[in-house]
Amino acid sequence: MLTFNDNLKLSYESLFDTCQVNNNIEAGANSIISKIINNKARYQSVATSLNIPWYVIAVIHNLEAGLNFNCHLHNGDPLSQRTVHVPAGRPVTGTPPFTWEESATDALRLEGFDHWTDWSLPGIAYKLERYNGIGYRAHGINSPYLWGGSNNYTSGKYVRDNVFSSTAVSKQVGAMVLIKLMVDGKIIEPLAEEITSGTTNQ
Repeated sequence: MLTFNDNLKLSYESLFDTCQVNNNIEAGANSIISKIINNKARYQSVATSLNIPWYVIAVIHNLEAGLNFNCHLHNGDPLSQRTVHVPAGRPVTGTPPFTWEESATDALRLEGFDHWTDWSLPGIAYKLERYNGIGYRAHGINSPYLWGGSNNYTSGKYVRDNVFSSTAVSKQVGAMVLIKLMVDGKIIEPLAEEITSGTTNQ
């Protein structure tokens, strides 16, 4: 159980404020961001219908599918059939092959993104951590899904569903690390007062 309370918000804020991108991944991270920006319209089309910041969908897409629009947002399985890996059998309605937009909408609704209203940086971090799973907390490490490629993460990784290795190291750039770079580059401005008032299209 992970409760979105004041202590958790402060923890996310501290991690974000002190986040430093590792030198060896910065070029790769910036390449990812360039690809994300090039496809902003596709992320925006789903974001607008669900009232979600477009860049939140983009960083999930990078982690789950390597920005491949032929894969489910749920877990990177091919859109040619329903998902096989967790969560399996998605989307439950419709007939494959699915469009990326159909699948993305299903994935985000499944995780309650369409009902979430706190799109401040802590609110984003919370939803992203829940999307991937909170199992890293039991091992006393920050989730690489959020912080991979930064000073906030060193090692420890789920190498497959429910199998954790303390020595494995995630090679992915964490979602909050990408968001940090986009904030610092003035590509996005995730200000809580603007986002929670309904302006999610920054």
